Amino acid sequence: MNIPAELKYTKDHEWIKIDGDIATVGITDFAQGELGDIVYVEVETLDETLEKDEVFGTVEAVKTVSDLFLPLSGEIVEFNEALEDEPEKVNTDPYGEGWMIKIKVSDTSEVDTLMSDEDYKALIGA
Repeated sequence: MNIPAELKYTKDHEWIKIDGDIATVGITDFAQGELGDIVYVEVETLDETLEKDEVFGTVEAVKTVSDLFLPLSGEIVEFNEALEDEPEKVNTDPYGEGWMIKIKVSDTSEVDTLMSDEDYKALIGA
């Protein structure tokens, strides 16, 4: 299982890559594996400012629909529009082309609440 050390993680199985005050967010390799074949990603919160842990969208797989939780407070400034036509990128490349949103982080101190790769490995028993 792929759990990149340079990323941060949440208990809800999102990964976060911080670049200044912009954070790129997606779901982990573990999460996409648990969900199975992803058929749709919905994010209707573009250009909205949300608080940490609020639902920013949903991911639909063949068997289930799961909420996506915002890992850091901020404004959702970009949605990966490639997922509209190719949601399977979340399955095939969850840390690359399968990213979901970019956030302009409003409170960088919240980064300290995220999990390291080692913490996340412990959470999922990897």
